[in-house]
Amino acid sequence: MRVGGGSVAELGDVIRSMGYQRPLLVTDAFMVQIGAAENLISSLSGRGLEPCLFSETVPDPTTDSLWVGVLLAQDHNADCVIGFGGGSPMDSAKAIALLVAQGGQMSDYKAPRINSGPALPIFAVPTTAGTGSEATQFTIITDSKTDEKMLCIGPAFLPVAAIVDFELTLSMPARLTADTGIDALTHAIEAYVSRKANNFSDLLALKAVNSIAGNLERAYLDGQDRSAREAMMFASTQAGMAFSNSSVALVHGMARPLGAHFHVAHGMSIAMLLPAVTEFSVGSAIPRYADCARALLCASDSDPDRLAADKLVDRLRTLATDLAVPTPRSHGISEQEWKKLTPLMAQQAIDSGSPGNNPVVPDVAEVAALFDQVYA
Repeated sequence: MRVGGGSVAELGDVIRSMGYQRPLLVTDAFMVQIGAAENLISSLSGRGLEPCLFSETVPDPTTDSLWVGVLLAQDHNADCVIGFGGGSPMDSAKAIALLVAQGGQMSDYKAPRINSGPALPIFAVPTTAGTGSEATQFTIITDSKTDEKMLCIGPAFLPVAAIVDFELTLSMPARLTADTGIDALTHAIEAYVSRKANNFSDLLALKAVNSIAGNLERAYLDGQDRSAREAMMFASTQAGMAFSNSSVALVHGMARPLGAHFHVAHGMSIAMLLPAVTEFSVGSAIPRYADCARALLCASDSDPDRLAADKLVDRLRTLATDLAVPTPRSHGISEQEWKKLTPLMAQQAIDSGSPGNNPVVPDVAEVAALFDQVYA
């Protein structure tokens, strides 16, 4: 990892030092529009590399959106892949790296399969502070035929190197700042309360929660607040490392079908769900949620665990209000469609496996009831 303001300039040297020459740069139209993709291509070429640009990734990438990138990587004889952007370009880069090496369909690689490779080496350069994808062994791709958001797992998706440059986040709009920031916070909390939590992930998770405390609101209100942006970028990476070494849980399990069926961005889906799901789960891991509350600075060391855990739920609700997180209803989702798809979304959430890591493991009926509650 190369970490710090301006570190994106070191990407070419990192790639060369690891013996690669022909990267496929995977990004999106926005990064092209603002000139960031062209600048990075120029930087890579200036280091003697031969990059090729694929900028047709889409939000919440689909199986259909990958194939042009796969073909371009093959035609370019790419020896590595760079994911440059938010979670969608990085998820796309991870999927392309695997498909180029192994072929087949992305559905062949979805959980519970563990994918150990082979895959092209992945270099991750995040431009948002939220997904933590630069430090995880996960990618999420939506099946274009079924609208299922497929969780794909394994070391084949773990980047070989990452550039964590907070200056790349300075242009993030407020809405994206809020949603990706809540996603990072959820990664950290779920990693800490997960049934797969361990001493290593615990340290990273609580540090990430503490770094987010106060800084998320500051970055939301003033995108040019460099110290807040830097804290959020580090927290995002720490949270990514935490959940990659434990797991996410019920919030993420429910967010995937919500986002897939209603085309809601992943971070916003998470933000819609976090308070209600935490309230549902809190009684089964009171000391753990209390630790999160203290790290988030919404409870004191002198508060009993139950009070601290309850304060966390209250803080998450206040945070959603302060950051103008919409409900599915206020976002414009039809109540009729919501109710129609709730049984399917509940089953898909359970089938994803993530709810099995939750402190209280729900059944399909309980997940459906939570979807009803969240619609508001």
